[in-house]
This record gives sequence, structure tokens and C-alpha cells, in this order.
Amino acid sequence: MIEQDCIFLNHGSFGAMPHVVRAAQDRWRSKIEAQPIRFVEHELSPSLRAAAADLAKFIGAQGEDLVFVENATAGINAVVRSISFSPGDRIVATDHVYGAVRKALSYVCDRTGAILVEAKVPFPLQDEDEVVAAIADLLNPKVNPKVKLLVVDHVTSPTALVLPIAKITALARSYGIPVLVDGAHAPGMLDLNLTELGADWYAGNCHKWLFTPKGCGFLWAAPDRQADLHPVVISHGYGDGFIAEFDWVGTRDWSAWLAVTDSIDFHQELGENLRTRNHDLAVLAVQMLAETWNRALPAPLTMLGAMATIEIPDRILDQNPDWDCKKVHNFLWSNYRIEVPIIPFGHKLWVRVSAQAYNEAEEYQTLAKAL
Repeated sequence: MIEQDCIFLNHGSFGAMPHVVRAAQDRWRSKIEAQPIRFVEHELSPSLRAAAADLAKFIGAQGEDLVFVENATAGINAVVRSISFSPGDRIVATDHVYGAVRKALSYVCDRTGAILVEAKVPFPLQDEDEVVAAIADLLNPKVNPKVKLLVVDHVTSPTALVLPIAKITALARSYGIPVLVDGAHAPGMLDLNLTELGADWYAGNCHKWLFTPKGCGFLWAAPDRQADLHPVVISHGYGDGFIAEFDWVGTRDWSAWLAVTDSIDFHQELGENLRTRNHDLAVLAVQMLAETWNRALPAPLTMLGAMATIEIPDRILDQNPDWDCKKVHNFLWSNYRIEVPIIPFGHKLWVRVSAQAYNEAEEYQTLAKAL
């Protein structure tokens, strides 16, 4: 449904919904409105559970361990606001953490006396061991006592790195530290098997890389982490268990969640090689941009999914010292109809390109020439 006269290289922010999924969402909305009382009282719960089962199968989980939320940030808020922190407790994240998640962690720390500490992960980096080493330094109780929680991205938002989650969770478990994974970008981009990752909680978005309508996210919790987990909005389901509490938080538009089955079908109809195709295109794009702009590659290509972040050329800021990320973005959109995020990170400006089914190599060449 994207405008035909633009080059859309920012699938990673909000995704893009296909016509067939929009039609599915409209059918659900019509069904809800045809008899709202009947739907809410008799059809909503089994319909949500059926959709949750389909999504769980797609991401390597069990439906009874998964609930829907509006987005990954909502799921992360539910987890961190369900944990009892005491003054001096540490929450560990990395300096690549998503901005909204950093704010949520700061909120909890401000109200409990807990302390947020961020592992400094190099960028660009040489290998995934640099990530593990940076986090390990902060998890060691001899260095950083009272660590109560590790929050780590599966795919980092500002830098587009696929982090070695299994290694990180194994490390945290060796110290008895629970792990919350921000998997906002992973569903649809990566081949997931949540039960094998070793996390305690995993929050993800389906409206980025899985083609669902906006507002479709999920929260997975290991069975032994569900009893004390509550949604941010407490409603009639309180006290009735994990699924009951999250499946009903009040009146809302459930159609985005219920259309997830059609989104999965669409993703699978594009073929099993879609993830590989998108990864290869992102790699092609970042290699071409690095060569054109004389920049180092951001990471080993195996640490990239369907996105890549690369520093913009020095001469852009040398010639325009007052330019910030918004001005560079607006220049590209106003003059070339290129929609791509310009990201401030580490006192530099970066371009983050996405690769999805509708993108072609020529679009990244246009970006290279435009800047």
C-alpha cells in the first residue's frame, strides 16, 4: 500500500501492511461490529487463543505461553513493572538499547531506587564476542553486585545488529540473572525458536517484519515466569492467570491481533527464502554504501538481518555543520522521495537501511548518489 513514487527504505520502523492483510483486518472489524456483545462474550477469547497458537507455532513456542500486546515496548513495560526492585538493584542493558525501552527502565529506576547500567558495545565491531564480553563485565557480581535483570535486544534498533542471544542468556543464567529480550525486529526477519533461546521473557512486534496491521505485538513468558506477570493495564482478568489478564485489558480494536494468521500466511506464501533474500539485499546495500562512502562495514555480515546501519559521509557534515538527523532526513525526502531513518549514535550520524520484499538494489544506489 506504499506510495508508488517514493523509495521506502524504512520497513524497520513500522513495517508495511499488504492489501490482503488489510482485507483480513477489515473482515474482523466487520465481524466485531455486526454483534459486539456476542463477539466479546463468546467469540473473542477463542479467536485470540487461535491466533496466539498460530503465532506461537511460527516463532517456536507454545500458544499458552504467549499473549498479545500493542507492541514490544508495551510487553517490556509489563515485565519490568511486574518485578519488585529494591534500592540498589541493578538493571543491565546495552548502550544500543531502544530509546523507549531506556525510558521505561529509567521510569522503574526512578520509582524504586534501582540503577540502570549500560554495557558499552563497540560499533562498528569485529565479532559477536565483543558483545558478550561487554555484557559479561557488568553481569559479574564481583564487579556489579545486585543485578536483578538483564534487558537485551535481539536486533538492535539504532545499529541493526543481530546479537548472539543464546550466548548472552547462557551467560546470564550462569549468574542466576533473568533475561528479558527485546525482539521488536525479530519476528519475520529471523528464523525464531523462542523455547531454545533461554530467555525468561521475550517481547516482539509483528507489525514490522511480519506484515501485520500496526499495533500487533506479543509477550512470551517462560512457564515459571507467568504467575507474577501482569499487564500495564489491570482489568477484570486480574487474579485469573497470565492469559486471562492479558487477553482482556478493556475495550479495544482486536483486529490487528486477529489478523496475524493472515499475515503469517502471506509471509509464508512469499517463500521460505524471503528471509535469505532480504538479508542478502541488506548486505548488498551496506557493502555498496560502504564502498561508495568510504566507510567501514558495521559488523560481520553474519550479524546482520534485513537491516544495516552505516555512517554517513564526512563531507555531508563538513559542508553542512549545522545539519542534524532531521535535516538530513528531510533533505532526502524533499529532494529524492527517499524515506530512510538518519540515526544519531555515538556522536555521529548513521543511515539505517531496511530490505523487504518490495525493495530492489537500485533503490540503495539512488540513496548512495543522493547523499
